[in-house]
Amino acid sequence: MRSSGVPAVSDSRSPSGRAMVIAGYLTVVAAVALLGGLTGRQLPNGMSTGDVVRTALAAHKLSRLVTKGTVTTPVRAPFTRPTGDGGPGEVVEQPRHGDGVAHSIGELLSCPFCFDVWLITALTVGQVFAPRITRTVTDAAAALTGADFLHLVYAAAQQIAEGEFTTGGDD
Repeated sequence: MRSSGVPAVSDSRSPSGRAMVIAGYLTVVAAVALLGGLTGRQLPNGMSTGDVVRTALAAHKLSRLVTKGTVTTPVRAPFTRPTGDGGPGEVVEQPRHGDGVAHSIGELLSCPFCFDVWLITALTVGQVFAPRITRTVTDAAAALTGADFLHLVYAAAQQIAEGEFTTGGDD
């Protein structure tokens, strides 16, 4: 992990696993497009600014829940191994397998940036095939993002009030 929080890309791995994951993604997108065409579904005309903000907040929260959440560790366990603690309610994991498709799935399930592409695709598909449910999930996840942020702000305010918070500079 680089200091920016963005996972470093390893060039020493065979690209076959990643190619298979990309092929799987493209197959799902093609199948959904075909199903949409066969059922006469239309893409939405566009998203309002509010929709974009809600979707971004929801994707952020859902992606972190899937890729970092303590509660979702069993889902990732076949593909990842724990390497430390993350933020509140989060763990840090790395792919379990050395190479191939299982390793690439481990990368996908341990990297919120990587998982976002899949998640945004799923939310877009949801807007086409199940817009009311998708909007409800998106709104709820966006609200959860706001609640998480408020928990962190409250905890920081408590530390400041109790004199425990330091900026790291000299007084």
